[in-house]
Amino acid sequence: MPERNKDLHGSAPDNCDTALLLIDVINDFSFPEAKELLEFAVPMAARLRRLKQRAHQAGIPAIYINDNFGRWQSNFAALVEHCAKSRGKRVVRMLAPLKRDYFVLKPKHSAFYSTTLDVLLRYLGAKRLIITGIAANICVLFTANDAYMRDFELLIPRDCVCSNTTEENDYALEQMRTILKADIRPSTEIRLK
Repeated sequence: MPERNKDLHGSAPDNCDTALLLIDVINDFSFPEAKELLEFAVPMAARLRRLKQRAHQAGIPAIYINDNFGRWQSNFAALVEHCAKSRGKRVVRMLAPLKRDYFVLKPKHSAFYSTTLDVLLRYLGAKRLIITGIAANICVLFTANDAYMRDFELLIPRDCVCSNTTEENDYALEQMRTILKADIRPSTEIRLK
């Protein structure tokens, strides 16, 4: 069998030991607690935008991981377009994906459950994940747990995640720090190079 040509058969164009995960930031905020969450999400998105810019400058790929909202025939471009016209439009405007960014649609809470994320991270050569997004006490926590079980080094910048309440957010961050050995320093203190 001939040697596989990585440029033609599924390899990611990036190769980096670190990947930035943006979880559920493309969001229409159409659920009962959305108003409370949006109050935390807007300032979080501004900080995450700066972190993403720094990551791109350092050659770190960004991977958007998003709920499919039960739309099994959806695609990411349609999801972005839908959310850009929704209650979540301010967050979407700040964090709109670029053409060079990656995306993974997820059916449940964890970014790893029934998705292609494992394969993508292997192609990228990632060993360290910067996990950001919404909500720290649900999808970020479940993703961090699954990443920890896969032996990734975890950075979860405390200023680039949010939950419905400060108490829920702080509790989730403390769980990730103590149980999952995550580094939860603020994004401005993370060295990307």
